[in-house]
Amino acid sequence: MINKEDLINLTRDYGGNWGVNHSERLLHLVGMLGRDISYDQEVIWLAAYLHDWGGYEKWAVPGVWHADRSREVADKFISEQGFSEDKKQLVLECIEFHHGGPENRSIESILFANADALDLLGALGMLRIFAMNPRSLRNGYEAAKKYREMSVAAITLDSAQEMASERLAETDKLLELFEKESFGIF
Repeated sequence: MINKEDLINLTRDYGGNWGVNHSERLLHLVGMLGRDISYDQEVIWLAAYLHDWGGYEKWAVPGVWHADRSREVADKFISEQGFSEDKKQLVLECIEFHHGGPENRSIESILFANADALDLLGALGMLRIFAMNPRSLRNGYEAAKKYREMSVAAITLDSAQEMASERLAETDKLLELFEKESFGIF
């Protein structure tokens, strides 16, 4: 079995506090969204700490979508830990579809994608996206618009849609201010 502290430390080693903080926010959001839903909390916990590994410098492959690469890296990691095949497949599904996926997937995957989408919206979400593009406001702006649309599409639960309404208003206001204050450059 995976030692939780070891996995947190690996996530910190690969993705810094940035990765750990994002994972912790996801766990909090899933807890809120899933409070009246039966789901495998261990699967969600593992997915939270593994889902972005493929985007971290140690594991990233240019031209490969980070969710696909994260699934590859997590598959190898989980296989080495002795988890059941069923549990491993649920974790991998959460990772592969953490930005949205088919309707007929597990409740864990749906909860996880909704939580990840919420974390990309609002003031914190927009600041994170711009921080991922520190040397280019244009890239940050384009990424913010892309992730806004991707997040809206990934939010399928009623409880997440309720939470998203305020965050979407914040997102749209921030993008509007950015456009205004850039004097039409963006």
